[in-house]
Amino acid sequence: TGVTKFAQVSVFSDLNQLKDISMHSDYINVCGITQDELAANFAPELKRIAEKNNITEKEAIASMKRKYDGYHFNGDTTGIFNPFSVLNALDSLEFDYFWFQTGTPTFLVELLKKSEYDLRKLIDGLETQAYAFTEYRADANNPIPLIYQSGYLTIKDYDREFQLYKLEFPNEEVRYGFLSFIAPFYTSITDDDKGFYIGKFIQELRAGKVDAFLTRLRAFFADFPYELNARTERHYQVVFYLVFKLMGQFCEAEVRSARGRADAVVKTKDYIYVFEFKLDGSAFDALEQIEHTGYLIPYTADGRQLVKVGVSFDAGERNIGEWEIDSTPG
Repeated sequence: TGVTKFAQVSVFSDLNQLKDISMHSDYINVCGITQDELAANFAPELKRIAEKNNITEKEAIASMKRKYDGYHFNGDTTGIFNPFSVLNALDSLEFDYFWFQTGTPTFLVELLKKSEYDLRKLIDGLETQAYAFTEYRADANNPIPLIYQSGYLTIKDYDREFQLYKLEFPNEEVRYGFLSFIAPFYTSITDDDKGFYIGKFIQELRAGKVDAFLTRLRAFFADFPYELNARTERHYQVVFYLVFKLMGQFCEAEVRSARGRADAVVKTKDYIYVFEFKLDGSAFDALEQIEHTGYLIPYTADGRQLVKVGVSFDAGERNIGEWEIDSTPG
């Protein structure tokens, strides 16, 4: 799948004449399990894992698809399941994150930090031509080839006319495993605190406690060590991004970033929150922008309570400043 290129290819290697078949259409189904193969060959195991988790076999396959499917090795293929994760899930009867536990991408994180690559591009997916992610040199100015060939990104779409590939995380296992691992490198969250912080954020929003959520978020930023406080405003936008993306594994959360702001929509059972973070304006301005841009229009017929939250970001303090909340009954 490409990883061997980094290990075997160099100016002194005897193996630099190997033919790379990673994206060859004849071999794209070799390393992995298709959904049809999963259903046809693992029926007894699927029945057991479904019974253990009190779901149907169809729901079990859907859960495995979200967590372990999604690998593509060229632009015209169906998804491939990670066989390591599938076999471990069927053996343990749990939908856990198995592949990510086999190793930690410390080197990749250090490469990202050294390159100052905008993490938001990686999280949301990026478009590039094949040569940009099949290159085998570990280049600090372009960490994407190593991230792709290590299995953290895969092909999700292909524009044949312009020969552009869309690279994204293949599935939830990789997405949330990577985000959880990378969080301590960009924030003050330790491995032990990750679950605590994200869990508390979710609990407060589920209960409609927006003030408590923002107070905790402010304390979270205030707890940044000195070396993180010296970072740029973009670093703080990335941190907002990470927090909301990590929340997405427990509720429906979307976050979009643009120059000068980070916007987020969070949906819980009873509430839909629309956040606007202003780096160069007041909380009232942020609230007005939600109204004027029509962010809430798609949700007006939803039935849940709609909550607009405008938040200012104090560049001098490098922390959340004031906030304004406007709630509309569902």
